[in-house]
Formats: sequence, structure tokens, C-alpha cells
Amino acid sequence: MLTFHLHRSTLMDQPIATELPMAGHFTEPRMTLHPHNRRVRILAGDTLVADTRNATELREHGYPQRQYVPRADVDMSKLSISSTVTHCPFKGDAIYYSLPDIADVAWSYERPNDEMAAIAGRLAFDEGKVTEQVE
Repeated sequence: MLTFHLHRSTLMDQPIATELPMAGHFTEPRMTLHPHNRRVRILAGDTLVADTRNATELREHGYPQRQYVPRADVDMSKLSISSTVTHCPFKGDAIYYSLPDIADVAWSYERPNDEMAAIAGRLAFDEGKVTEQVE
């Protein structure tokens, strides 16, 4: 069983949620969230899909870093809800979004587990399907 503690941070780019390691498991936290104000732009070809200075970076052991972008900074008119739904035991259930020519390009945890509440309603994009620019 994994145990999480929620930390509120007043400093940008500081972890706000960490998983506590259990005996015989990771010595570093499995997941941390890092709010920041670097500019994040998501492009599908030449089309700008998202542009923000209010992303939260999720760092998860064994996975690439993901930028979770506030829905208000995503051009939602370009996206449609996909039929794909996945489950992560650490974050909860994710729903997916598609662009007209790119299936399942982004996902969102609408009601994540309590420990990951900071990513609720934000979208992360599949870097293999779009260009993500972090300045």
C-alpha cells in the first residue's frame, strides 16, 4: 500500500505532493507535482492548441515529465472527447481528448485521487503526437 502526503508550497517549482516510500520500495518519491510559470506551448503541426504560464509539471518515477495545462489555457474548441478511459492507481481515472486528425492526443483527470488534486481538470498531452515547448 502506498501513502501520500499533500504539501502546500508557496514557492514555484517546489513539489506539492509526494509519495512516501515504504520499506523495501523507492527511496525517492514516486510522484511529485511542480507548479511553475515557464511558458508551455502545445502545437499540433503549426496549430497552437495550448499556451500557458500556469502549468504543473508531474514527475513520476520511470515516466517522462508531463506538463498539466489548465483547461482555460487550452483551445478546447479544437478537441473532442474520446471514448478512451484509463485508470492509474496513483492518479485515478483519465478521460482522453482527440484532435480531428490525432486520436487520444491529451488526457485529463477530472476527479483524481485526493493526493493528486492539483491536476484536476488540467490536460496533459502526448509528446509523441504533438510538439511541446517549455521555455
